[in-house]
Amino acid sequence: MATMVDVARSAGVSVATVSHVLNDTRPVRPATRQAVLDAIDELGYTPNTLARSLVTSRTRSIGLAVSAISNPYFTEILQGVEAGALERGYSLLIADPHDDPVHERKVVQLLHERRVDGMLVAPSAHPEDLLCYLGRHDVPTVFLDRLVAGDRTPPGFVFDQVCAENTEPVTLLVRHLAELGHRRIGLVAGLPGLSTTSERISGYRHGLAYAGLPYDERLVVPGNSEAAGAERATDALLSLPAPPTALVTANNAMTIGALRAVRARGLSVPGDLALCCFDDFSWADLFSPRLTAISQPSKEIGAQAVRLLLDRLDSPGREARTVRLPSAFVHRTSCGCPEKGSDS
Repeated sequence: MATMVDVARSAGVSVATVSHVLNDTRPVRPATRQAVLDAIDELGYTPNTLARSLVTSRTRSIGLAVSAISNPYFTEILQGVEAGALERGYSLLIADPHDDPVHERKVVQLLHERRVDGMLVAPSAHPEDLLCYLGRHDVPTVFLDRLVAGDRTPPGFVFDQVCAENTEPVTLLVRHLAELGHRRIGLVAGLPGLSTTSERISGYRHGLAYAGLPYDERLVVPGNSEAAGAERATDALLSLPAPPTALVTANNAMTIGALRAVRARGLSVPGDLALCCFDDFSWADLFSPRLTAISQPSKEIGAQAVRLLLDRLDSPGREARTVRLPSAFVHRTSCGCPEKGSDS
């Protein structure tokens, strides 16, 4: 089995230079770096990760706590995190908090006990225990998708955040529906307490105000960010004496639940109810009708979270950063507009 000494001898450099290339601990001239990498490939050298972690005090591993199993949206974020981590030579340890504050605290502790260098977390609606743990142990952390207000965190705990724009895109959906003539527009909102929920409700209200429509609290029903809850919420909206003629659903899982409720009543989209949704997903344009949606840059959120975390590891004392990435309006037909290019 090849050793670091063998690599150094083959590349014509010192063992220290090989170490700097492997651990990225000091700049190395490109030609020298390439010679070391070529020697590694030729000899089939495999670095001893455990030994490296003892030298650098890093395990080159990242803990990721997101509800990837219960929420398909986070699967794309996971892909972005994985790609970003592998590009920088980091491995992932993944846990699913199931959006449960108690379980969230446990899985983050388990990840931390496995000596990850830092943590990426999509926090629950009530992350107080999580924040206390991360702050007490000074764990380098990036919150992704959902933001945490600074006044909720322990004193001195510095963290970074990355998410998509939420308010303006929902405003755009509501304005679009209003421009199509709808005057009663319902919202199936997310889990109370999440920053994404409050921001999307704010966007809904802004859209109504822009269109000169009154806000009616009866038209906003929580779907709790999951399909079953959205099905109940949509049924409640359609049971109103004056039900909405258009609906905005605040995430992809709730879109599925809303469509189930509409179908159970023998109604159709957009014939009986226009529909716009937050979160595009891979099969959205395969539905009939094709779903008009807001598309979040999910993979880029994951990749950006990795970059923020590695920057934090390299510069622990730098100021906290919150990065917001733009979302895109994907115009299809569930809103009631004709197919693009149609003469009808």
